[in-house]
Amino acid sequence: MREEFALRQLNKHIKKFIRVLNQCPPEKRVLIPEGFINNIHWHLGHVLVVTHYDVLVLSEQQDNLPGRYQEFFAYGTKPADWQGEPPEWDELVTKLKELNKHIRETLKDRLNEPIRENVLHAENIGELIYLTALHMHYHQGVVYGMLQSLQAASTAAPQE
Repeated sequence: MREEFALRQLNKHIKKFIRVLNQCPPEKRVLIPEGFINNIHWHLGHVLVVTHYDVLVLSEQQDNLPGRYQEFFAYGTKPADWQGEPPEWDELVTKLKELNKHIRETLKDRLNEPIRENVLHAENIGELIYLTALHMHYHQGVVYGMLQSLQAASTAAPQE
């Protein structure tokens, strides 16, 4: 895999994901549409946490994400189980943008470096980045579906 390819995919999917997130009005970010277990705020935090872990932690970079982010957004978490207030939306968006830049600056010349055995079965840093872009693309699709559900629910709601 060409080194620039993986980084370009990650950058593209982060930008598209943020663009889809920005379609959600602030008052709907915490709503959970029928048929879903998470809200759009959770998806934003989850993508940040998983991207950070799957790329930086698995490539043995410094783990500098606040521990409380894991409590809210790691695999298996959901808003119904949250204790306290999650990190603010704007903080999460900013962190995701910073993470994109940090990954590029820190790892751009190291994508072919082997990594330790992992649940993703990736063999090098470039593969971690590519798999993370795919994960982000999946969540972008889920968020898009949630936006459609929220819009349909708003349209179907009786007017007073």
